Amino acid sequence: MFEPRKLAARQRTLLSLLTAAAALAVTAARADTLSEIYLQVRANDPVFGAARAQAAAGREKEAQGRAGLLPNVSAGASLQRVEEHSSYVEGNKRSYSNKPWNLTLNQPLLRLANVKTYQQGVLQAALADQQLRLAEQELLLRTAKAYFDVLQAQDAMTAMTAQLEAFAQQLAQSKRSFDVGLSSITELNEAQTRHDLGFAQEIAARNDLEVRRRTLEKLLGRELPPLAPVDPAAPINVLSPAEIKQLLERAPFDALQVGAGELAEQVAELEVGRQRAAHAPTVDLVLRADERNASVYISPGNSRNYTAGLELNVPIFQGGAISSYTREAEANLERARQQLLDARAQATLEARQAYLGVQSGSALSASLRQAQASGETQVKSTTRGFEVGTRTRVDVLNTVQQLYATRKDLSAARYQTLMSSLQLKAAAGALSEGDLRALDQLLLRNAPQ
Repeated sequence: MFEPRKLAARQRTLLSLLTAAAALAVTAARADTLSEIYLQVRANDPVFGAARAQAAAGREKEAQGRAGLLPNVSAGASLQRVEEHSSYVEGNKRSYSNKPWNLTLNQPLLRLANVKTYQQGVLQAALADQQLRLAEQELLLRTAKAYFDVLQAQDAMTAMTAQLEAFAQQLAQSKRSFDVGLSSITELNEAQTRHDLGFAQEIAARNDLEVRRRTLEKLLGRELPPLAPVDPAAPINVLSPAEIKQLLERAPFDALQVGAGELAEQVAELEVGRQRAAHAPTVDLVLRADERNASVYISPGNSRNYTAGLELNVPIFQGGAISSYTREAEANLERARQQLLDARAQATLEARQAYLGVQSGSALSASLRQAQASGETQVKSTTRGFEVGTRTRVDVLNTVQQLYATRKDLSAARYQTLMSSLQLKAAAGALSEGDLRALDQLLLRNAPQ
C-alpha cells in the first residue's frame, strides 16, 4: 500500500506532467499550416484587396456596353413666366405662365459601333476576372515564399546557434588546455576567432529571421503565429515526371498572363471595328410626348403632342477624326499582339526556370543530405583523432563549421525545390489553393514551436 503522503506526491507529479503535456499540445495546436496562413493573408492583404476592387470595376464594362443597345429614356420640364409686349395685344402687354414638359424614348435599331462596344464590354469583364485570377496566383506564390523564407531562416538560426555552442565548447576546452600548458596560444586564438565568427553569424541569422517574420506579418496583417515546419523526412519531389512534362508543354498556352494577353488582343480587334463603324449610318426609333401652352392669341390652354418616327444619321465628314482614331486602334492592336507574343515567351521562360529549380534543388538536396551524413561522421572521427593526437583543434573546428554550413544549405535546397514546384505550376496557370493544402501534408502540424 502507498503511504498517503507519497500517494499525494505522486498525484501532484502526475498532474504536473499532464499539465505540461496539455500545454505542449496547445502550443502545437497553435502552429498554422501553409494553407491556413494563405487564407488569412487572402482576407487581409491590401494588394489582393485592390485587385478584387479592380476586378469588380472591370466587370461593369459589360453592363456599360449593353446600355448602348437598350432604350434611352429622358424627361424634361420647366416653369416659365412670360411677359409679352406686342402691338397685337390689347394694352400692348400680356403676362402668362408656361409649364412645358417632354418625354423622349430613343431605341437604337442600327448602331454598329454600339454593338462593338457591347462585345468589348463582355471581353473586358472576362479580362477583369482573368486579371483577378492572376493576382490570386501571385498571392499564392507570395504567401508560400514568405512562409518558406521564415522556415528557412528558422533553420539557419538553429544551425548557427548549434554551431556557436559547438565553438563555445571548443573554446572552453582550448582555454583549459592552454592554462595547463597542453596547447599553444595559436590554437587558443583560433578557437576564439571561430567563436567570435560564429557569434556574428548567429546575430546575422537572428536578424534575417526577424526580417522574414516581419515580411510575412505584413501580408498577414497581424502578429505572426507559430508556423508548422516541414518534416525533415518528407519527400520534396511533389511533381511526377509526367506532370512536369505536361506543365512545360502547356505553359505557353495555359499561363494566366497568356490568357489575359489573348483577351486584350480581342478587345483591341473590336476597338478597330468600333472605330471603323463610326463611318456607318445609324437608325434609331424615337418616341416623344410633349406638352406646352397653346397660343394665347387664339384660345388660352395647353397643347399636347405625340410623335413617333425613325431617325437616320449618315456621317459624312468629321475632319478626318474617324480615320485617325482607326489608325490609332490598329496601332494598339499591333501592340497587343506583340505583348501576347512576349507573354508566351515569358511563360515558356518561367516554366523552364522553375523546372531547372526543381531539378537542381532535388539533386542538390540529395547530395547535401549525403554530405551531412558524411560530415557528422567526419566530426566524430576528427574529434577522436584530436583526442589521440593525430588531428589538431583547427581540424575539429573546420569540420564542425563545414557540418553546420551543410545543414544550412540542405535546408535552403529543400525549400527551393518546393518553391520551384509551385512556380512551375504557376507558369502553366495550374496553381491553386489546393496545391498549398497538398503541401500541408509535408508539415509537422503537431511539432512544438
